[in-house]
Amino acid sequence: MLNEQLNTPGNNINVRRIIWLRLIVLLGAIVAVWLTTTYLHVELPIFPITVILSLTFTISIASLVRLRIPLPVSNNELFAQLIIDVFVLTSLLYYSGGSTNPFAPLFLLPLVLTAATLYGWYAWVMVALTIGCYSLLLFFYIPFPETHNMHGDGFRLHVVGMWLGFIFSALLVAGFTARMAITVQRQNKKIADLREKHLKHEHILALGTLAAGAAHELGTPLSTMAILLKDLTPDTPLSASKLSTLQGQVARCKTILGSISAASGGIRAESGSVSKLDDYLLNLLGRWQQSRSDVVVQSDFNGSQPAPSIVVDQTLDQALLNILNNAADASPDNVEVEGQWSDQELILIVSDRGHGLSPELEEKAGETIMSTKQDGMGLGLFLTYTTLERLGGEVRIYNREGGGVKCQINLPLSTIKLSS
Repeated sequence: MLNEQLNTPGNNINVRRIIWLRLIVLLGAIVAVWLTTTYLHVELPIFPITVILSLTFTISIASLVRLRIPLPVSNNELFAQLIIDVFVLTSLLYYSGGSTNPFAPLFLLPLVLTAATLYGWYAWVMVALTIGCYSLLLFFYIPFPETHNMHGDGFRLHVVGMWLGFIFSALLVAGFTARMAITVQRQNKKIADLREKHLKHEHILALGTLAAGAAHELGTPLSTMAILLKDLTPDTPLSASKLSTLQGQVARCKTILGSISAASGGIRAESGSVSKLDDYLLNLLGRWQQSRSDVVVQSDFNGSQPAPSIVVDQTLDQALLNILNNAADASPDNVEVEGQWSDQELILIVSDRGHGLSPELEEKAGETIMSTKQDGMGLGLFLTYTTLERLGGEVRIYNREGGGVKCQINLPLSTIKLSS
């Protein structure tokens, strides 16, 4: 908590705004002095006022230069900027009528800014400082020549009333505005905490989806290995072809499990898994064909060139592989893959010539985990729906004319597209 008070990320922005506000006030002060001396014919001590305005302008420019240095602005530095404004205003009022100057209530401005941007004790220190400076200006100031003399005690009472009104306003500002600012800061912290929890939950969901998908994907190589090992005995020689097949299936299992290990450090590998969309699709299809060499595939990819760059999401890999595997299981001799994309969206269609979907599955596909092995759909489809929904996409699965199934994936690229 102490570190947050000493160094708040928004302080750089707040200091910049305060400096530009100060420059606007300086411009207003120059115009006011010019109008007062030119049109109202009131004599003012121009030299000290000019020195104060010039010094303030120099400090403001130096502060803007300091903000270019990549160092965070502490609360104390922000408070120091506001104190500068108080002393500048006090100095200008001293040479221009003190508490009788109608601009004396401007002391409220740094007080409000302090209460709104800093923690409680800063506001109370600013209350004491502004009240002290305002009170000194009741007694010590250079009056306007031949001004207000005709008002006598009545005008003096008016000035004292302004002073009391300022004190009352200052206390209200410090008491209520500071509390409101603290409440807003607490709400912002809660929002930030909730956002962080949401990201953690999303990470866990994606990792869980990846693990479930890996378990589903492991079924195929493990089944193959089980068939090969079923009749194997210590006295039975292992042929070279069976050994090669077993080695290939073991390597595939290691690859699947390795994807979970890689994902444990971050579902989206921001540091290196960046690829052109067309290259990604071709690479994914090529890797899949290596593991399903018995499948006959026809593919057609086209879209805007150059293709968008994307950050590869491993759960998306698995979702698409699930769809391809389901199509291959349904009709290994005829799988068609079509991909079209623009800068905003990818449309991927995977078709097979299997037995098609039962009416029940066609209606509830992806909503629950359904044991429909003969249709080639089940856990993999559910995981695909879950992943695509998390990435903002959608999946449509329907029976195609002439028999078989079409699976159409519409994926907005905004969630995986590499930021420019």
